[in-house]
Amino acid sequence: MNIQDRTVLITGANRGIGKALVEEALRRGAKRVYAGTRGRLVHEDARVVPVTLDVTNAEQIEEAVRIVGSLDVLVNNAGIALYDDLSDRGVIEQHLAVNLFGTHAVTRAFLPALRRSRGAIVNNLSMMALAPFPITPAYAISKAAAFNLTQSLRALVKGHGISVHAVLTGPTDTDMTRGFEIPKSAPESVARSIFDGLEQGNEDIFPDPMSAAMAESWRNGAAKAFEHQFATAVEAA
Repeated sequence: MNIQDRTVLITGANRGIGKALVEEALRRGAKRVYAGTRGRLVHEDARVVPVTLDVTNAEQIEEAVRIVGSLDVLVNNAGIALYDDLSDRGVIEQHLAVNLFGTHAVTRAFLPALRRSRGAIVNNLSMMALAPFPITPAYAISKAAAFNLTQSLRALVKGHGISVHAVLTGPTDTDMTRGFEIPKSAPESVARSIFDGLEQGNEDIFPDPMSAAMAESWRNGAAKAFEHQFATAVEAA
C-alpha cells in the first residue's frame, strides 16, 4: 500500500502521533487526508479535510462515513491513557470505550469502503499490548484487547483484499509521556516508520528504537506462528 494518490482517514489527528501522521501522509503525496478530531481543526493544505469525529459517538461516525465516501487507508490512532491502579472499574471501562470499542466502531463503519478499494487498516496500539506498564494498567488492558481485535480482523478481512496492521509503539514524545524522564522518539519519526511499515507490508510495525528491539523475536516467535496457524481456520471455512 503506497500512500501516494491515496485517500487516508486518521483519527485523533489534532496532536501527537496523529498530527505527525497527517503531515507525513501529505509529504508522501496523499490525494486527500481526512483528519478526525473531537475539536476544531484548521490546516493550510487544501488536501486536509477536518472531520468532527469522537470515536465513541455513533452519529459522528455515521456522518464521517458520509463525508469521506471512498477510502484507501484507515488509521485508528485516537486513544486515551490515564494513570490508575485497577481500583476503579470505571477507568477500565473508559479506556475500553475509546481504545477498543471506538476502534472497532470506526473500523466496522468503514469496512464497505475499504472492501471496495481493497485498502488497509492501521491500528496504532502500544508495546503495552504485549507487556503492561504497572502505573497504566487500564490503558495496557485496552491496548492488549485492541491488538487481539487487530489480529482477528486481519484473518477475517484478508479474503476481501484488506490488509490490517498493528503498530506497537514505544515511548513517544507526546502529551501521554509528559513528565517521564525516559528516552522518547519524536512523533515525526514514528509517523515515518508507520507509513514505511505499511508500504513494506509489515503486519506488525515497530516504529521506534525501543519497540524495534523486540521486532525480530516477535515476528519469529511462537505467538506469531500460532496467529498464522489459527488464521488458516478462516481460509479453510
